Amino acid sequence: MMENQNELAGLPQNEMSAKRKATNTVVHVILGILAVIWVFPIFWVIMTSFRAGKGSYSTTFFPDALTISNYTTLFTDTAIFNFPRWFGNTFIVAIFSCVLSTFYLVSIAFTMSRLRFKGRQTLLNIALILGMFPGFMSMIAVYYIIKGFGLTEGPLKMVALVLLYSGGSGILNFYVAKGFFDTIPKALDEAAFIDGATKWQVFTRITLPLSKPIVVYTILTSFMAPWIDFIMAKVIIGSDAKYYTVAIGLWNMLQKENIYQWYTRFAAGAVLVSIPISILFVIMQRYYTDGMSGAVKG
Repeated sequence: MMENQNELAGLPQNEMSAKRKATNTVVHVILGILAVIWVFPIFWVIMTSFRAGKGSYSTTFFPDALTISNYTTLFTDTAIFNFPRWFGNTFIVAIFSCVLSTFYLVSIAFTMSRLRFKGRQTLLNIALILGMFPGFMSMIAVYYIIKGFGLTEGPLKMVALVLLYSGGSGILNFYVAKGFFDTIPKALDEAAFIDGATKWQVFTRITLPLSKPIVVYTILTSFMAPWIDFIMAKVIIGSDAKYYTVAIGLWNMLQKENIYQWYTRFAAGAVLVSIPISILFVIMQRYYTDGMSGAVKG
């Protein structure tokens, strides 16, 4: 880097400007190529969702005929695959998991950041070590624990999913929130305590308003985890189609006995699944930006 700077410093102004323009052009070309690579699969899924033909094979990239019947069939032909029910199941689980996960994670992060108690560092080390192990290693043990509490029957499966997603969301994520809380001056807390505020008031009226970016990040990740998860949902729900999430339902559409008839409808379902996450991101992005500016000013 220093050699490049020295090399540029020794060049005339016109040559320096031309070299910078050439470098910027190369960078923009590379970024453009990466953007095309990233967008191409998404565009392909969208085009497939509007394809009138059946099956996974097509002779052309652009469909010969476009139709919205794949979308309408998902909500009307529910005899085999009840997509509206799956969508509703996933939405309910994601909403409750998001609320509980955000409260758990932010509360734990605040406690570890602001409070000092015996065993605090030990708990932080244990959480860090446990977070290094992938969650699927404990799935069998978790399943039998859930089964022992009788949460593997009927609608209680949905309750089990909410408890699992919300309880297991903050093992490592709370470290990120804790790091953000550590950047907020403790003098603000001390001034509030002098004015007679409680720890809960400090948490809700001072820390949280200054922590909108990390709260928004927590909400997004807590909502996305149950929305796109397949493995844990499949273990808990099993083969009970009434309580399928969209991930399990869409996976069943790709089974060999269903793929020819339902492949393009699978693509339509994949597009629909992305809509709630996109809407949530658009809504929360404004609060993220406001929180960043507020935190900087604070």
